[in-house]
Amino acid sequence: MLPWVVRRTRLPLLSLRCVDCRSGSATTGDGRFRVNANGNLLDVWLLVRCVSCDRTSKLTVRERAPVTSFDPAELHGYHVNDPALVAARLLDPLLARRNRFTLDWTDAWRLDIPSAWRDEAWPVRVEVVFEDPVPVRPERLIAHGLGLSRNDVRRRVKCDVPLSRRTSAGFTFTVMAGD
Repeated sequence: MLPWVVRRTRLPLLSLRCVDCRSGSATTGDGRFRVNANGNLLDVWLLVRCVSCDRTSKLTVRERAPVTSFDPAELHGYHVNDPALVAARLLDPLLARRNRFTLDWTDAWRLDIPSAWRDEAWPVRVEVVFEDPVPVRPERLIAHGLGLSRNDVRRRVKCDVPLSRRTSAGFTFTVMAGD
C-alpha cells in the first residue's frame, strides 16, 4: 500500500468579514495571542489581520477564565505566541463556530507522493493520510496525484468514501490498470 500525505504549507486564511473595508478574508500572520488579566480572571484572544486593509481584530479563545483553570504549559504558550498553539487553536472547530469564521484552505496545502509509485504492479492500493483537517474532494486529490482527468478517476478508481464529497479524514483507494 502506497502512502500519500496531505500536509499544510501555511495556516489557512479565515473567511471573516472585516468591519472596516468589508473584505471577506483575514490572516493570523505570524500568530499572536493577547492575554489580558482582570483580577484572577484571564481573557485570551487570537489576533487576526484583514488581508485588504490590515485592520487587526480579536478572536476569543478563552473568556473570563480563572487563572487556575489554565494548564501552565498552555498559558506559557499563549504568552510566548507558540506557533503550534496558534495552529491548534485556529484549527479548532469550536473556536471557528464561536467566532463565526470558516477556513479557506486554497493554496495552503500540498500532496506528498512517493516518487516510484508507477513501478508498482496494477492494481495499486493507496492510503491517504491528512496531517491537518484540510477539506478536499477525493476525486480532485486523486486526479491531481495521478495526473488523470476526473472522468478517468471515476472510471479507474475504487474508493471507500464518496469521490465527490469533501473529506478531511484519511481514506484508501485502489487504482485499476488503464485501457
